Amino acid sequence: MLKDLKETPVSVVILNWNGLEHLQTFLPSVMAHTPQNLASVVLIDNHSTDQSVAWVKKNYPQILNIQNHRNHGFAGGYNEGLKQVKDGIWILLNSDVEVTPNWLPPLLSVFDDEKVAAVQPKVLAWKDKQKFEHAGASGGFMDKLGYPFCRGRILDAVENDEQQYNEITEVFWASGACLGIRSNLFRKLNGFDESFFAHMEEIDLCWRLKNRGYKIVVNPQSTVYHFGGGTLSAISPKKTFLNFRNNLFMLTKNLPMKYWVRIVPTRMVLDGLAGFVFLMQGKPKHCWAVLRAHFAFYGRLPHLFRYREGIDQNFFALHLKGVYLGSVIKEYYLNKVRTFKALKDEKWS
Repeated sequence: MLKDLKETPVSVVILNWNGLEHLQTFLPSVMAHTPQNLASVVLIDNHSTDQSVAWVKKNYPQILNIQNHRNHGFAGGYNEGLKQVKDGIWILLNSDVEVTPNWLPPLLSVFDDEKVAAVQPKVLAWKDKQKFEHAGASGGFMDKLGYPFCRGRILDAVENDEQQYNEITEVFWASGACLGIRSNLFRKLNGFDESFFAHMEEIDLCWRLKNRGYKIVVNPQSTVYHFGGGTLSAISPKKTFLNFRNNLFMLTKNLPMKYWVRIVPTRMVLDGLAGFVFLMQGKPKHCWAVLRAHFAFYGRLPHLFRYREGIDQNFFALHLKGVYLGSVIKEYYLNKVRTFKALKDEKWS
């Protein structure tokens, strides 16, 4: 537990947009398992048009309600609302997450290490509680081409939780479904990149923290259950667009140039192949989403390059923890790897 907890306020912060059904389903667990003497609960509302805010005010008047004047998306919604939240440790929690008894102390305990900037719990699927959840599982990693994956999830292959990934470990990124972070560092880095709107903004933020020498960890002693797809489903072309575009944004912002000139062109070729596969699968809207993602990337390049000042050119020598020096695409499609533990040991940094 934080040694100076009394002097370090803890806030569990939930971003909401038209999420009445999710709040009715999942907020009771948050309130039941978050002692008021340990943390306050804050709701940031992204200009909802349903009755979610009124329902929260009626049923949980102790929750601090912050009203955004428009829907800023995930990234901007948090950035705007967090301006009104006390400094300390923030636990950013999706509105479609069920927490469990004693979920909070294990997350707070890792911050005794001053180098730890962010943490996530073990994230399991609410719809099938024996399985890891796609968005985070038991910690996020990155391969040499910038493809994110998890302990417990390789691409679309999700493992059952058999306690095989229960150790606390340093990772490359922590899930935005339940992200504990030091508020001073969040502010110092200007929070999430709002140009992402949604998807991968937490990976980008974690990468920026790592570029400054901080650690990202997972503590599976804390478990939460994520419903997933609460805003955009996995079959949404918009989600395809955001994932492909934002991954290119992230690589361009954070990779040293000597790696960028090799990795980003390779990724764009692989993206083209993915678009072709979508077309062959009878998903023309997803193919078009990949193309639109590339056009959006080209238009944003001058802005993205302005982020690059001060990037450590020795990144891969200094901040390798959580990077797999092989290709998960190759392992998945050619070697039929479906579990995190099956990845080659010699490829780990």
